[in-house]
Amino acid sequence: MHETPPVRRRRRTRREQRRRRRARRRRITWTVTSVVIVIGGATTYAITGSDSGESSASAPAKAPSPSAASARAKAGEAPTDAPKPSPSPTSTQKPFDLGPALEPVTGLFGDNRMSVAVLDVESGATATYGRDAFDTASIVKVDILAALLLQAQDQGRRLSTQERTQSAAMIQKSDNESTSALWTRIGSASGLDAANERLGLIQTQGGSGTVWGITQTTAEDQIRLLQSVFGDKSPLSEASRAYIQDLMLHVVGSQTWGVSAAADAGTTALKNGWLKRTQTKKWDVNSIGRIQHEGRVYLMAVLLNGCSTQEVGINIVEQASRASATAFSRELGEKPTT
Repeated sequence: MHETPPVRRRRRTRREQRRRRRARRRRITWTVTSVVIVIGGATTYAITGSDSGESSASAPAKAPSPSAASARAKAGEAPTDAPKPSPSPTSTQKPFDLGPALEPVTGLFGDNRMSVAVLDVESGATATYGRDAFDTASIVKVDILAALLLQAQDQGRRLSTQERTQSAAMIQKSDNESTSALWTRIGSASGLDAANERLGLIQTQGGSGTVWGITQTTAEDQIRLLQSVFGDKSPLSEASRAYIQDLMLHVVGSQTWGVSAAADAGTTALKNGWLKRTQTKKWDVNSIGRIQHEGRVYLMAVLLNGCSTQEVGINIVEQASRASATAFSRELGEKPTT
């Protein structure tokens, strides 16, 4: 048998070693790959792989901006193409003082406290009385729904059937069980506060734990919330705004009291709140909404606490609503147009 000379065997061994090293480098070198994952209609971009055989931290997943999602959603589907909010109220004029007009009402107060804010939609002029913070009671339900819709917009998704059912019950019937479920869904106070930062509410703080009804707010902040619901400049999309408006226009008949007392017939979209405090046994009674009064469109909030009964509170809120709308309309009518 012929034996290969030792020198030639060593050369072949070195060539084989070089080939093996090159093959090994090819196996451990791989390229950066972009992967697009579609989950529930939302697109997520992730980076996989590395530019060397060594381990490295993968790049964080990056979702598209909310404005990249489709604007073709229907009411309740929460499209994401909403403009950024503008400061509210928009008028730079000094608010009209409702104090003198409300003197006949405040004379009934006793230990009650009240605050009123009104915005004339066309001119941006405002009227106010009082600046204290109050328990929201059930008017916070509009705010909770706005937060839910903002979160759905961010996620590029529709409200689920269950969420729509709970939202309708929460606004139209003031159902507390549905509200508690959605309060948890949005992340409770932290979720509400995050939404309110985007909505321009600067004087509202979510209630602690599961007690959404003691969220603190002011009448002026409730006007800011109503502007986000009924105005064009809002982080809420057009479909989201239309969805909330429709629910507020169709509350059950037994809950159509409050700011509606100052409205022309059949023109009110509103949400009311009432709460009996455990320690004091006194009632909080609040009403917010959009009304038409003598040809003008107003956003109005009336907040009241310390009432002996709910009925007394409703009576005071309605008197305050009528007196405020009448005085403000007179003031606006007397101002010369420029």
